[in-house]
Amino acid sequence: MEISSKENTQFFSNNTILPVDRSSFKSESSASKEKQSCCGGIKVFLGALSFVYFAKALSGSYLKSTITQIERRFDIPSSLVGVIDGSFEIGNLLIIILVSYFGAKLHRPRIIGAGCLIMSAGTFLIAMPQFFMGRYQYERFPSTINSTASISPCLQDKSQTPLSALEKSQAKINAGCEKEAGSSMWIYVLLGNLLRGIGETPIQPLGITYIDDYAIEENAALYIGCVQTVAIIGPIFGFLLGSLCAKLYVDVGFVDLDSVTITPKDVQWVGAWWLGYLIAGVISVLAGIPFWFLPKHLPKPQRRKDSSTSSEQSKFIPEDNKDQHKSYQEQVKIAEMAKDFLPSLKNLFGNPVYILYLCASIIQFNSLIGMVTYKPKYIEQQYGQTSSKTNFVIGLINIPAVAFGIFSGGLIMKKFRINVLGAAKLSLASSFFGYLLLLSLFAMGCENSAVAGLTVSYHGTKGMPGYEQALFSECNSGCACSKNDWDPICGENGVTYISACLAGCQASSGSGKNTVFFNCSCVGTLESPSQNSSAVVGPCQKGKECPKMFLYFLVISVITSYTLSVGGTPGYILLLRCIKPHLKSFALGIYTLAIRVLAGIPAPVYFGVAIDTTCLKWGSKRCGGRGACRLYDSSALRYVYLGLTLVLGTVSIFFSVAVLWVLRKRSTPQDETLSATGERGSSGTKSRKDNFVHSDHLIQTTYWPEKETRL
Repeated sequence: MEISSKENTQFFSNNTILPVDRSSFKSESSASKEKQSCCGGIKVFLGALSFVYFAKALSGSYLKSTITQIERRFDIPSSLVGVIDGSFEIGNLLIIILVSYFGAKLHRPRIIGAGCLIMSAGTFLIAMPQFFMGRYQYERFPSTINSTASISPCLQDKSQTPLSALEKSQAKINAGCEKEAGSSMWIYVLLGNLLRGIGETPIQPLGITYIDDYAIEENAALYIGCVQTVAIIGPIFGFLLGSLCAKLYVDVGFVDLDSVTITPKDVQWVGAWWLGYLIAGVISVLAGIPFWFLPKHLPKPQRRKDSSTSSEQSKFIPEDNKDQHKSYQEQVKIAEMAKDFLPSLKNLFGNPVYILYLCASIIQFNSLIGMVTYKPKYIEQQYGQTSSKTNFVIGLINIPAVAFGIFSGGLIMKKFRINVLGAAKLSLASSFFGYLLLLSLFAMGCENSAVAGLTVSYHGTKGMPGYEQALFSECNSGCACSKNDWDPICGENGVTYISACLAGCQASSGSGKNTVFFNCSCVGTLESPSQNSSAVVGPCQKGKECPKMFLYFLVISVITSYTLSVGGTPGYILLLRCIKPHLKSFALGIYTLAIRVLAGIPAPVYFGVAIDTTCLKWGSKRCGGRGACRLYDSSALRYVYLGLTLVLGTVSIFFSVAVLWVLRKRSTPQDETLSATGERGSSGTKSRKDNFVHSDHLIQTTYWPEKETRL
């Protein structure tokens, strides 16, 4: 084992000097040494971890892309969708402390491999409701369904409706009520996402610290940046997969698609949301395979053997010689590991930099998680885009900007040899300019669609009181209409009507998507006074200025995403370098736990609740009760969505300023001079190391000159 370690050290470190008698071992177990060189190196682990990050990011981003699809399929409000999205973080919460603390002492690669299998099982579970629920039912007036029955949309006298049609309609309602329990199948989506969270738990704390333990110090920042950059490819494919599946009808392969009378532009459209989860589950299984063949330990680079930043497991288990190492390792018990738990926790919370950075991250992640979760919904509702186009744009334009930003942050850290103080400055500047750009998005919105009785009156007056009684007017007073229906049609005057009945239409021709309504009395009361006004199936398009505003939004959104992402890698380095070496996994675990509990779980919920307050028209379930929102107030949605994001981001900046202030206070002029010139005096180094050992409040592993020049 010692021979193989020396071989690996030379292979992965150009600066390693091997003993003179190395040649005497060349003839022994050459095949075994070659195998371990290929499979046991940090670069192999780096590649495997990158693929796992790709897999978990793909499934996570695909969930974000299907938020509106799930909301419509299960007929639930945004707040409940937020609970489903937050269940992933609850899964992390259940075992994050155990995994991050005890996992550092166990076989980290295999724990990651087991997590991948659990993550794939959860992904498959999310898709299962599709195979147990009935076919998707959407609201449509009988005349728009392929039928030979001629029924007037405006039922002035219910006796004009054929008895058979009424009976069939009532029978469908009763059948729907019998299957209404199927709508509770969203619980399986929640449980599947919970399981995904449990499986994903060990990947970040154990994977990142494994790299930081065994990589050359000056390459650590670049490696972490590479892992996160490759991980961004996952969301690209996740959103593109979401775009593809959103084009396919939810029951594709189960129903005749020619009988589907709605299009992807309709707010009732539900794509094949379940299909992507099956694909993501298979990828997660494949991603976990390599970790079952990776070693528990890797040889440390020679330059790190003499450094005080030795690996966590070498701190926990002495490495006097191979025999003592193995025998002592066999005697280690979980109870012995647990003795140091509370002192370690006290040490972390006694570090002011760690606490302040933790607070800044929690608030910033509240902002970012809420924004990312409902970004597809915001684009769909604000700019009138389809789910497919929205996911395509996010995956092909927004996500690459994030990837480039994260990689740029790591590259800047390495090229300019930025120390922890510089990392804090870079992270703060990234957040400040990112949220400053976000402020400009308030001016890039679209006006509300003209919807009779909701955003405009039947007489063309803008601004409605916002109650459903306004849906009725003199022009449709003679019709037996329901205010709960949502079957929008577009009048020739450019106004959308909630249903053909509320538009006062007396006749129709055609069927399905090609249905045309005639003699619509409410359409004639606006700009076109003719009583022969017509309307077509589906809502009207947004205003002429909306496509231009959408382009402006995309440009600013891309720049903002890049700017905020530049601070990602410096933030990780700041987190790793402000704590003691043997507490890195534990600190990352606590950090992740706090993000999950205080940001990942509540942010989607209260963002969803806030967004629900901007709803103008709620759908109705078949057996009564409120369903999913059909129409939002565009202006209110813009101010709630962007305003909440900006307020949280601003608060996080104040905490980032506090982090920088504490770092400046703890640092000395001598530290900054050495950091700038790269000088390393042996006496100065020794004195600073001595001061470090005797002070828990100093910035741990930060102000050693050899550390600063190798980030």
